[in-house]
Amino acid sequence: MIKHRYMKLFGVKPGKKIQLKDYDSGWNQIEELKKLDKNNLKERANVILEQNLHDLTQVQQLLYADDRYSVLIVFQAMDAAGKDGTIKHVMRGVNPQGCQVFSFKRPSVEELDHNFLWRFMKSLPERGRIGIFNRSYYEDVLVVKVHPELLQNLPDGKRDKSFWAARYEDINAFEHHLERNGTVILKFFLNVSKEEQKKRFMERLDRPEKNWKFSAPDLAEREHWDDYMDAYEDAVNATSTEWAPWHIIPADNKWVMRVVVADIIASTLSNLDLRFPEVTEERLKMLDEARKKLEEEK
Repeated sequence: MIKHRYMKLFGVKPGKKIQLKDYDSGWNQIEELKKLDKNNLKERANVILEQNLHDLTQVQQLLYADDRYSVLIVFQAMDAAGKDGTIKHVMRGVNPQGCQVFSFKRPSVEELDHNFLWRFMKSLPERGRIGIFNRSYYEDVLVVKVHPELLQNLPDGKRDKSFWAARYEDINAFEHHLERNGTVILKFFLNVSKEEQKKRFMERLDRPEKNWKFSAPDLAEREHWDDYMDAYEDAVNATSTEWAPWHIIPADNKWVMRVVVADIIASTLSNLDLRFPEVTEERLKMLDEARKKLEEEK
């Protein structure tokens, strides 16, 4: 597991006002990692990740059997930060029957005719399962805030700070409702630097096998980088709560990023009071009768 003293570097304390410029997108803040070269860093990260995946596999089985909690994991990030790869690597050890991933794109006409949380409510995980949102309802206070022309058709009114404050309030109430009903919420902002994003875009252009991953709109959104950083900062400050905390994960090194995300998920679930259901006397009697019946078969 990641050392406890480092966890404070990633979690956003509820009520604390943060500035993203104070969060390093690399790993210079951790002396042990700073001393390692690229190959050693990757090797060490892989070892820790495998242990985390083993722990996550074990605790997922408990989560399913316990059937009291569900888990909602939210990933938000700028393009090329590594959301898809993180989901792929971190969740590869879990039982796919107990885990669902939803990637939310531009809303449909039907979805725009409902409140902005409606399409996400339909995809929430049931008890015993893990649900992953690759982008989420936060797009409605991020992309829509940067591009207000994308706002759904609403009654007349000012679209000022009070409008966005009301949306943050709706999100907090929504998440609090989920938490009160047994949903554990973990939110990750994968904090990639603008320089690293450019490097990854160039790689997508230069390598034929990655050409398909490049999108012209991604480049267009890059021009709004500062606006997005402001929107993320406002959203994190307004919605990192005790019941649904944000974690700002340095994303310039994909291998270490995956380790930290896996560790936070595994550690959080391990701290729940998960347990296998107690077997009643009646069920024990039924199991004994079933055993005898099988033993008597010729």
